[in-house]
Amino acid sequence: MIYLLDTNIMSEPVKPIPNANVLAKLAQHQGELAICTVAITELFIGIYSLPDSNRRMKYEEHLKRAISVMPVLDYDLRAAMWFAKECARLTRLGRKPTFNDGQIAGVAAANNLILVTRNVKHFTQFNGLQVENWFEV
Repeated sequence: MIYLLDTNIMSEPVKPIPNANVLAKLAQHQGELAICTVAITELFIGIYSLPDSNRRMKYEEHLKRAISVMPVLDYDLRAAMWFAKECARLTRLGRKPTFNDGQIAGVAAANNLILVTRNVKHFTQFNGLQVENWFEV
């Protein structure tokens, strides 16, 4: 594994007009991708918030298919300790991160993975975290 996918990357393939750069990168790096339980939670909250519809079914099928073939990483003790340290540092600087973003960053950092996200600004504040935006290739 090389990359940890953020929520917005995971949902891109099922959008009405998906970003071609993201689709190409997902295909190029197939077998090198992982997702974490925190991002899965965010995605399922979004899915379950939708009314029963073809759109909801499409998103749910996509996510279930993706997590059946992709490694799913837990927010574990190493990730928690990394995030706690970074959260304390950033809070002292007046830049307290959101809990979900911090957990996702912690999973990426603890597993030495590059975090792929569209929301680069949410993650560049973390020390020692590699971030890529596949929307801007």
